[in-house]
Amino acid sequence: MFKYNRNNLKKLETIFELSGYTIRYERGTFKSGYCMVENNNMIVINKFFDVEGRINTLLEIEQNITIQEDNLDEKSMEFYQKLANLDPAIS
Repeated sequence: MFKYNRNNLKKLETIFELSGYTIRYERGTFKSGYCMVENNNMIVINKFFDVEGRINTLLEIEQNITIQEDNLDEKSMEFYQKLANLDPAIS
């Protein structure tokens, strides 16, 4: 079972960072709670989201981008594979 906690949020953020994305938490009027700046590989997420909202948003974004699995370290790859096993939409 997946737990929505700060530790898992940090692991998910690390996967994005190792894939070349920058994650920022900012205030804004995002219709979906986030904004992607495609040319800069930057993800901006509503800073008022709680941990669960941030994780769900990152998982939603993950479905629309390609994670560079070759760049992931061993721990990040293990976590990414666990996520993929929990949700068939991931990967």
